[in-house]
Amino acid sequence: MKTKALVIFLSFAFFTKANYAPFIGGPSYMQQAVNEENKINQLIVFIEKSDAKFVRNGTEYSAVDAAKHLRMKREKAGTKIKTAKEFIDNIASKSSMSGEPYQMKFKNGSVINVRDMLYHELKKIEAKQVGSLKGLKATKYPAC
Repeated sequence: MKTKALVIFLSFAFFTKANYAPFIGGPSYMQQAVNEENKINQLIVFIEKSDAKFVRNGTEYSAVDAAKHLRMKREKAGTKIKTAKEFIDNIASKSSMSGEPYQMKFKNGSVINVRDMLYHELKKIEAKQVGSLKGLKATKYPAC
């Protein structure tokens, strides 16, 4: 009887510790937080590697300088910003001093709000994540 109880207990402990989150249909809170931070970092790298000038409060900056500025704002925000969408809306879209929207200026002269460009890029990032999950096979869980 003790062995059966121990097996049930260990099975339950293993199931809830290692496999509970995927079983209920999504990642754990910690996995989500890491995933959102990863998306934010990818958005900043996208800015950094872009071939555009960034207009902030009427002044043009390089992509590298724009990325540095966003990293500084992200760091100052601390835990207030939890998702990539919050990052875009509250940090990367406009000046916290003037409220003016940040803009990307391309070599051909076209200008777009950074917010619009980052939401477009976020959709691509999320589509890649979903696409990478499609190839995974469902995990079979032992009956408890």
